[in-house]
Amino acid sequence: MQQIYTRQVPIQIPVLAAGKGWLAADKPNGMTVHNESGRDICSLAAALVQGDPALKSKIAVDPDFGIHPVHRLDKETSGVILLAANREMFRFFSRQFESRQVKKQYVAILHGRLEAPEGNTPWGSWQWPLAKTAGGRQNPQGPSPRQHCETRFRILDHSMHYTMVEIEILTGRIHQIRRHAKLAGHPVVGDGRYGSPRALKYLQLHHAFDRLALHALSLTLYLPDGQTPVAIQTPGIPIQMKELFENDSALNPPKQFNITQEF
Repeated sequence: MQQIYTRQVPIQIPVLAAGKGWLAADKPNGMTVHNESGRDICSLAAALVQGDPALKSKIAVDPDFGIHPVHRLDKETSGVILLAANREMFRFFSRQFESRQVKKQYVAILHGRLEAPEGNTPWGSWQWPLAKTAGGRQNPQGPSPRQHCETRFRILDHSMHYTMVEIEILTGRIHQIRRHAKLAGHPVVGDGRYGSPRALKYLQLHHAFDRLALHALSLTLYLPDGQTPVAIQTPGIPIQMKELFENDSALNPPKQFNITQEF
């Protein structure tokens, strides 16, 4: 675990994997990827690499390129973010995202009891078309024209008021999981854009829960010179999400599942 110190408090930026020209980090919720110079994940990762001789030697950042994200991750969402440190690695990984070779897995807590899909498969699918631009609480699909989108989900467990799901996105629209969950009638817990203001206030007052309950658990993709896909994943569900779900399950004990095994 590495730490970057600001004038206020230390910000922990765990490095999950790294190689020449790239690294994968576990982004905290509430942190932008690259829009706040000095405070975003790219800035902090650059400072971390610069201050760690072993990591600096391993990654070998191209000073003319710096560190840039290969894909998007909402400010409110925590989890795996892949960063490139030279143009060659940026192009290498970008091609995999563009050709949909990358498997992106999330875990989320949704409001209400989402039922399992009918039939023998544990996987359900949301396929509402979405606009390229972000929607809102009243119109999560966004204005026309809208494009095809697909989000797969699998129910992991239910508590008294919530459903924990594994999610895989097969397309890449902005806020896709959050918008599809809202359209399904089960918005992501803690979602200030698509959820209920009343629910947000309740969570803050009674559970001190002040984040979006959406975590990018893993990315499965090819690494340079690799012959088979490799999964880069975080240690598990963030503690704040885990505690909210477990506390809500006091009258309905959840199944014992290992999230890293489930995924």
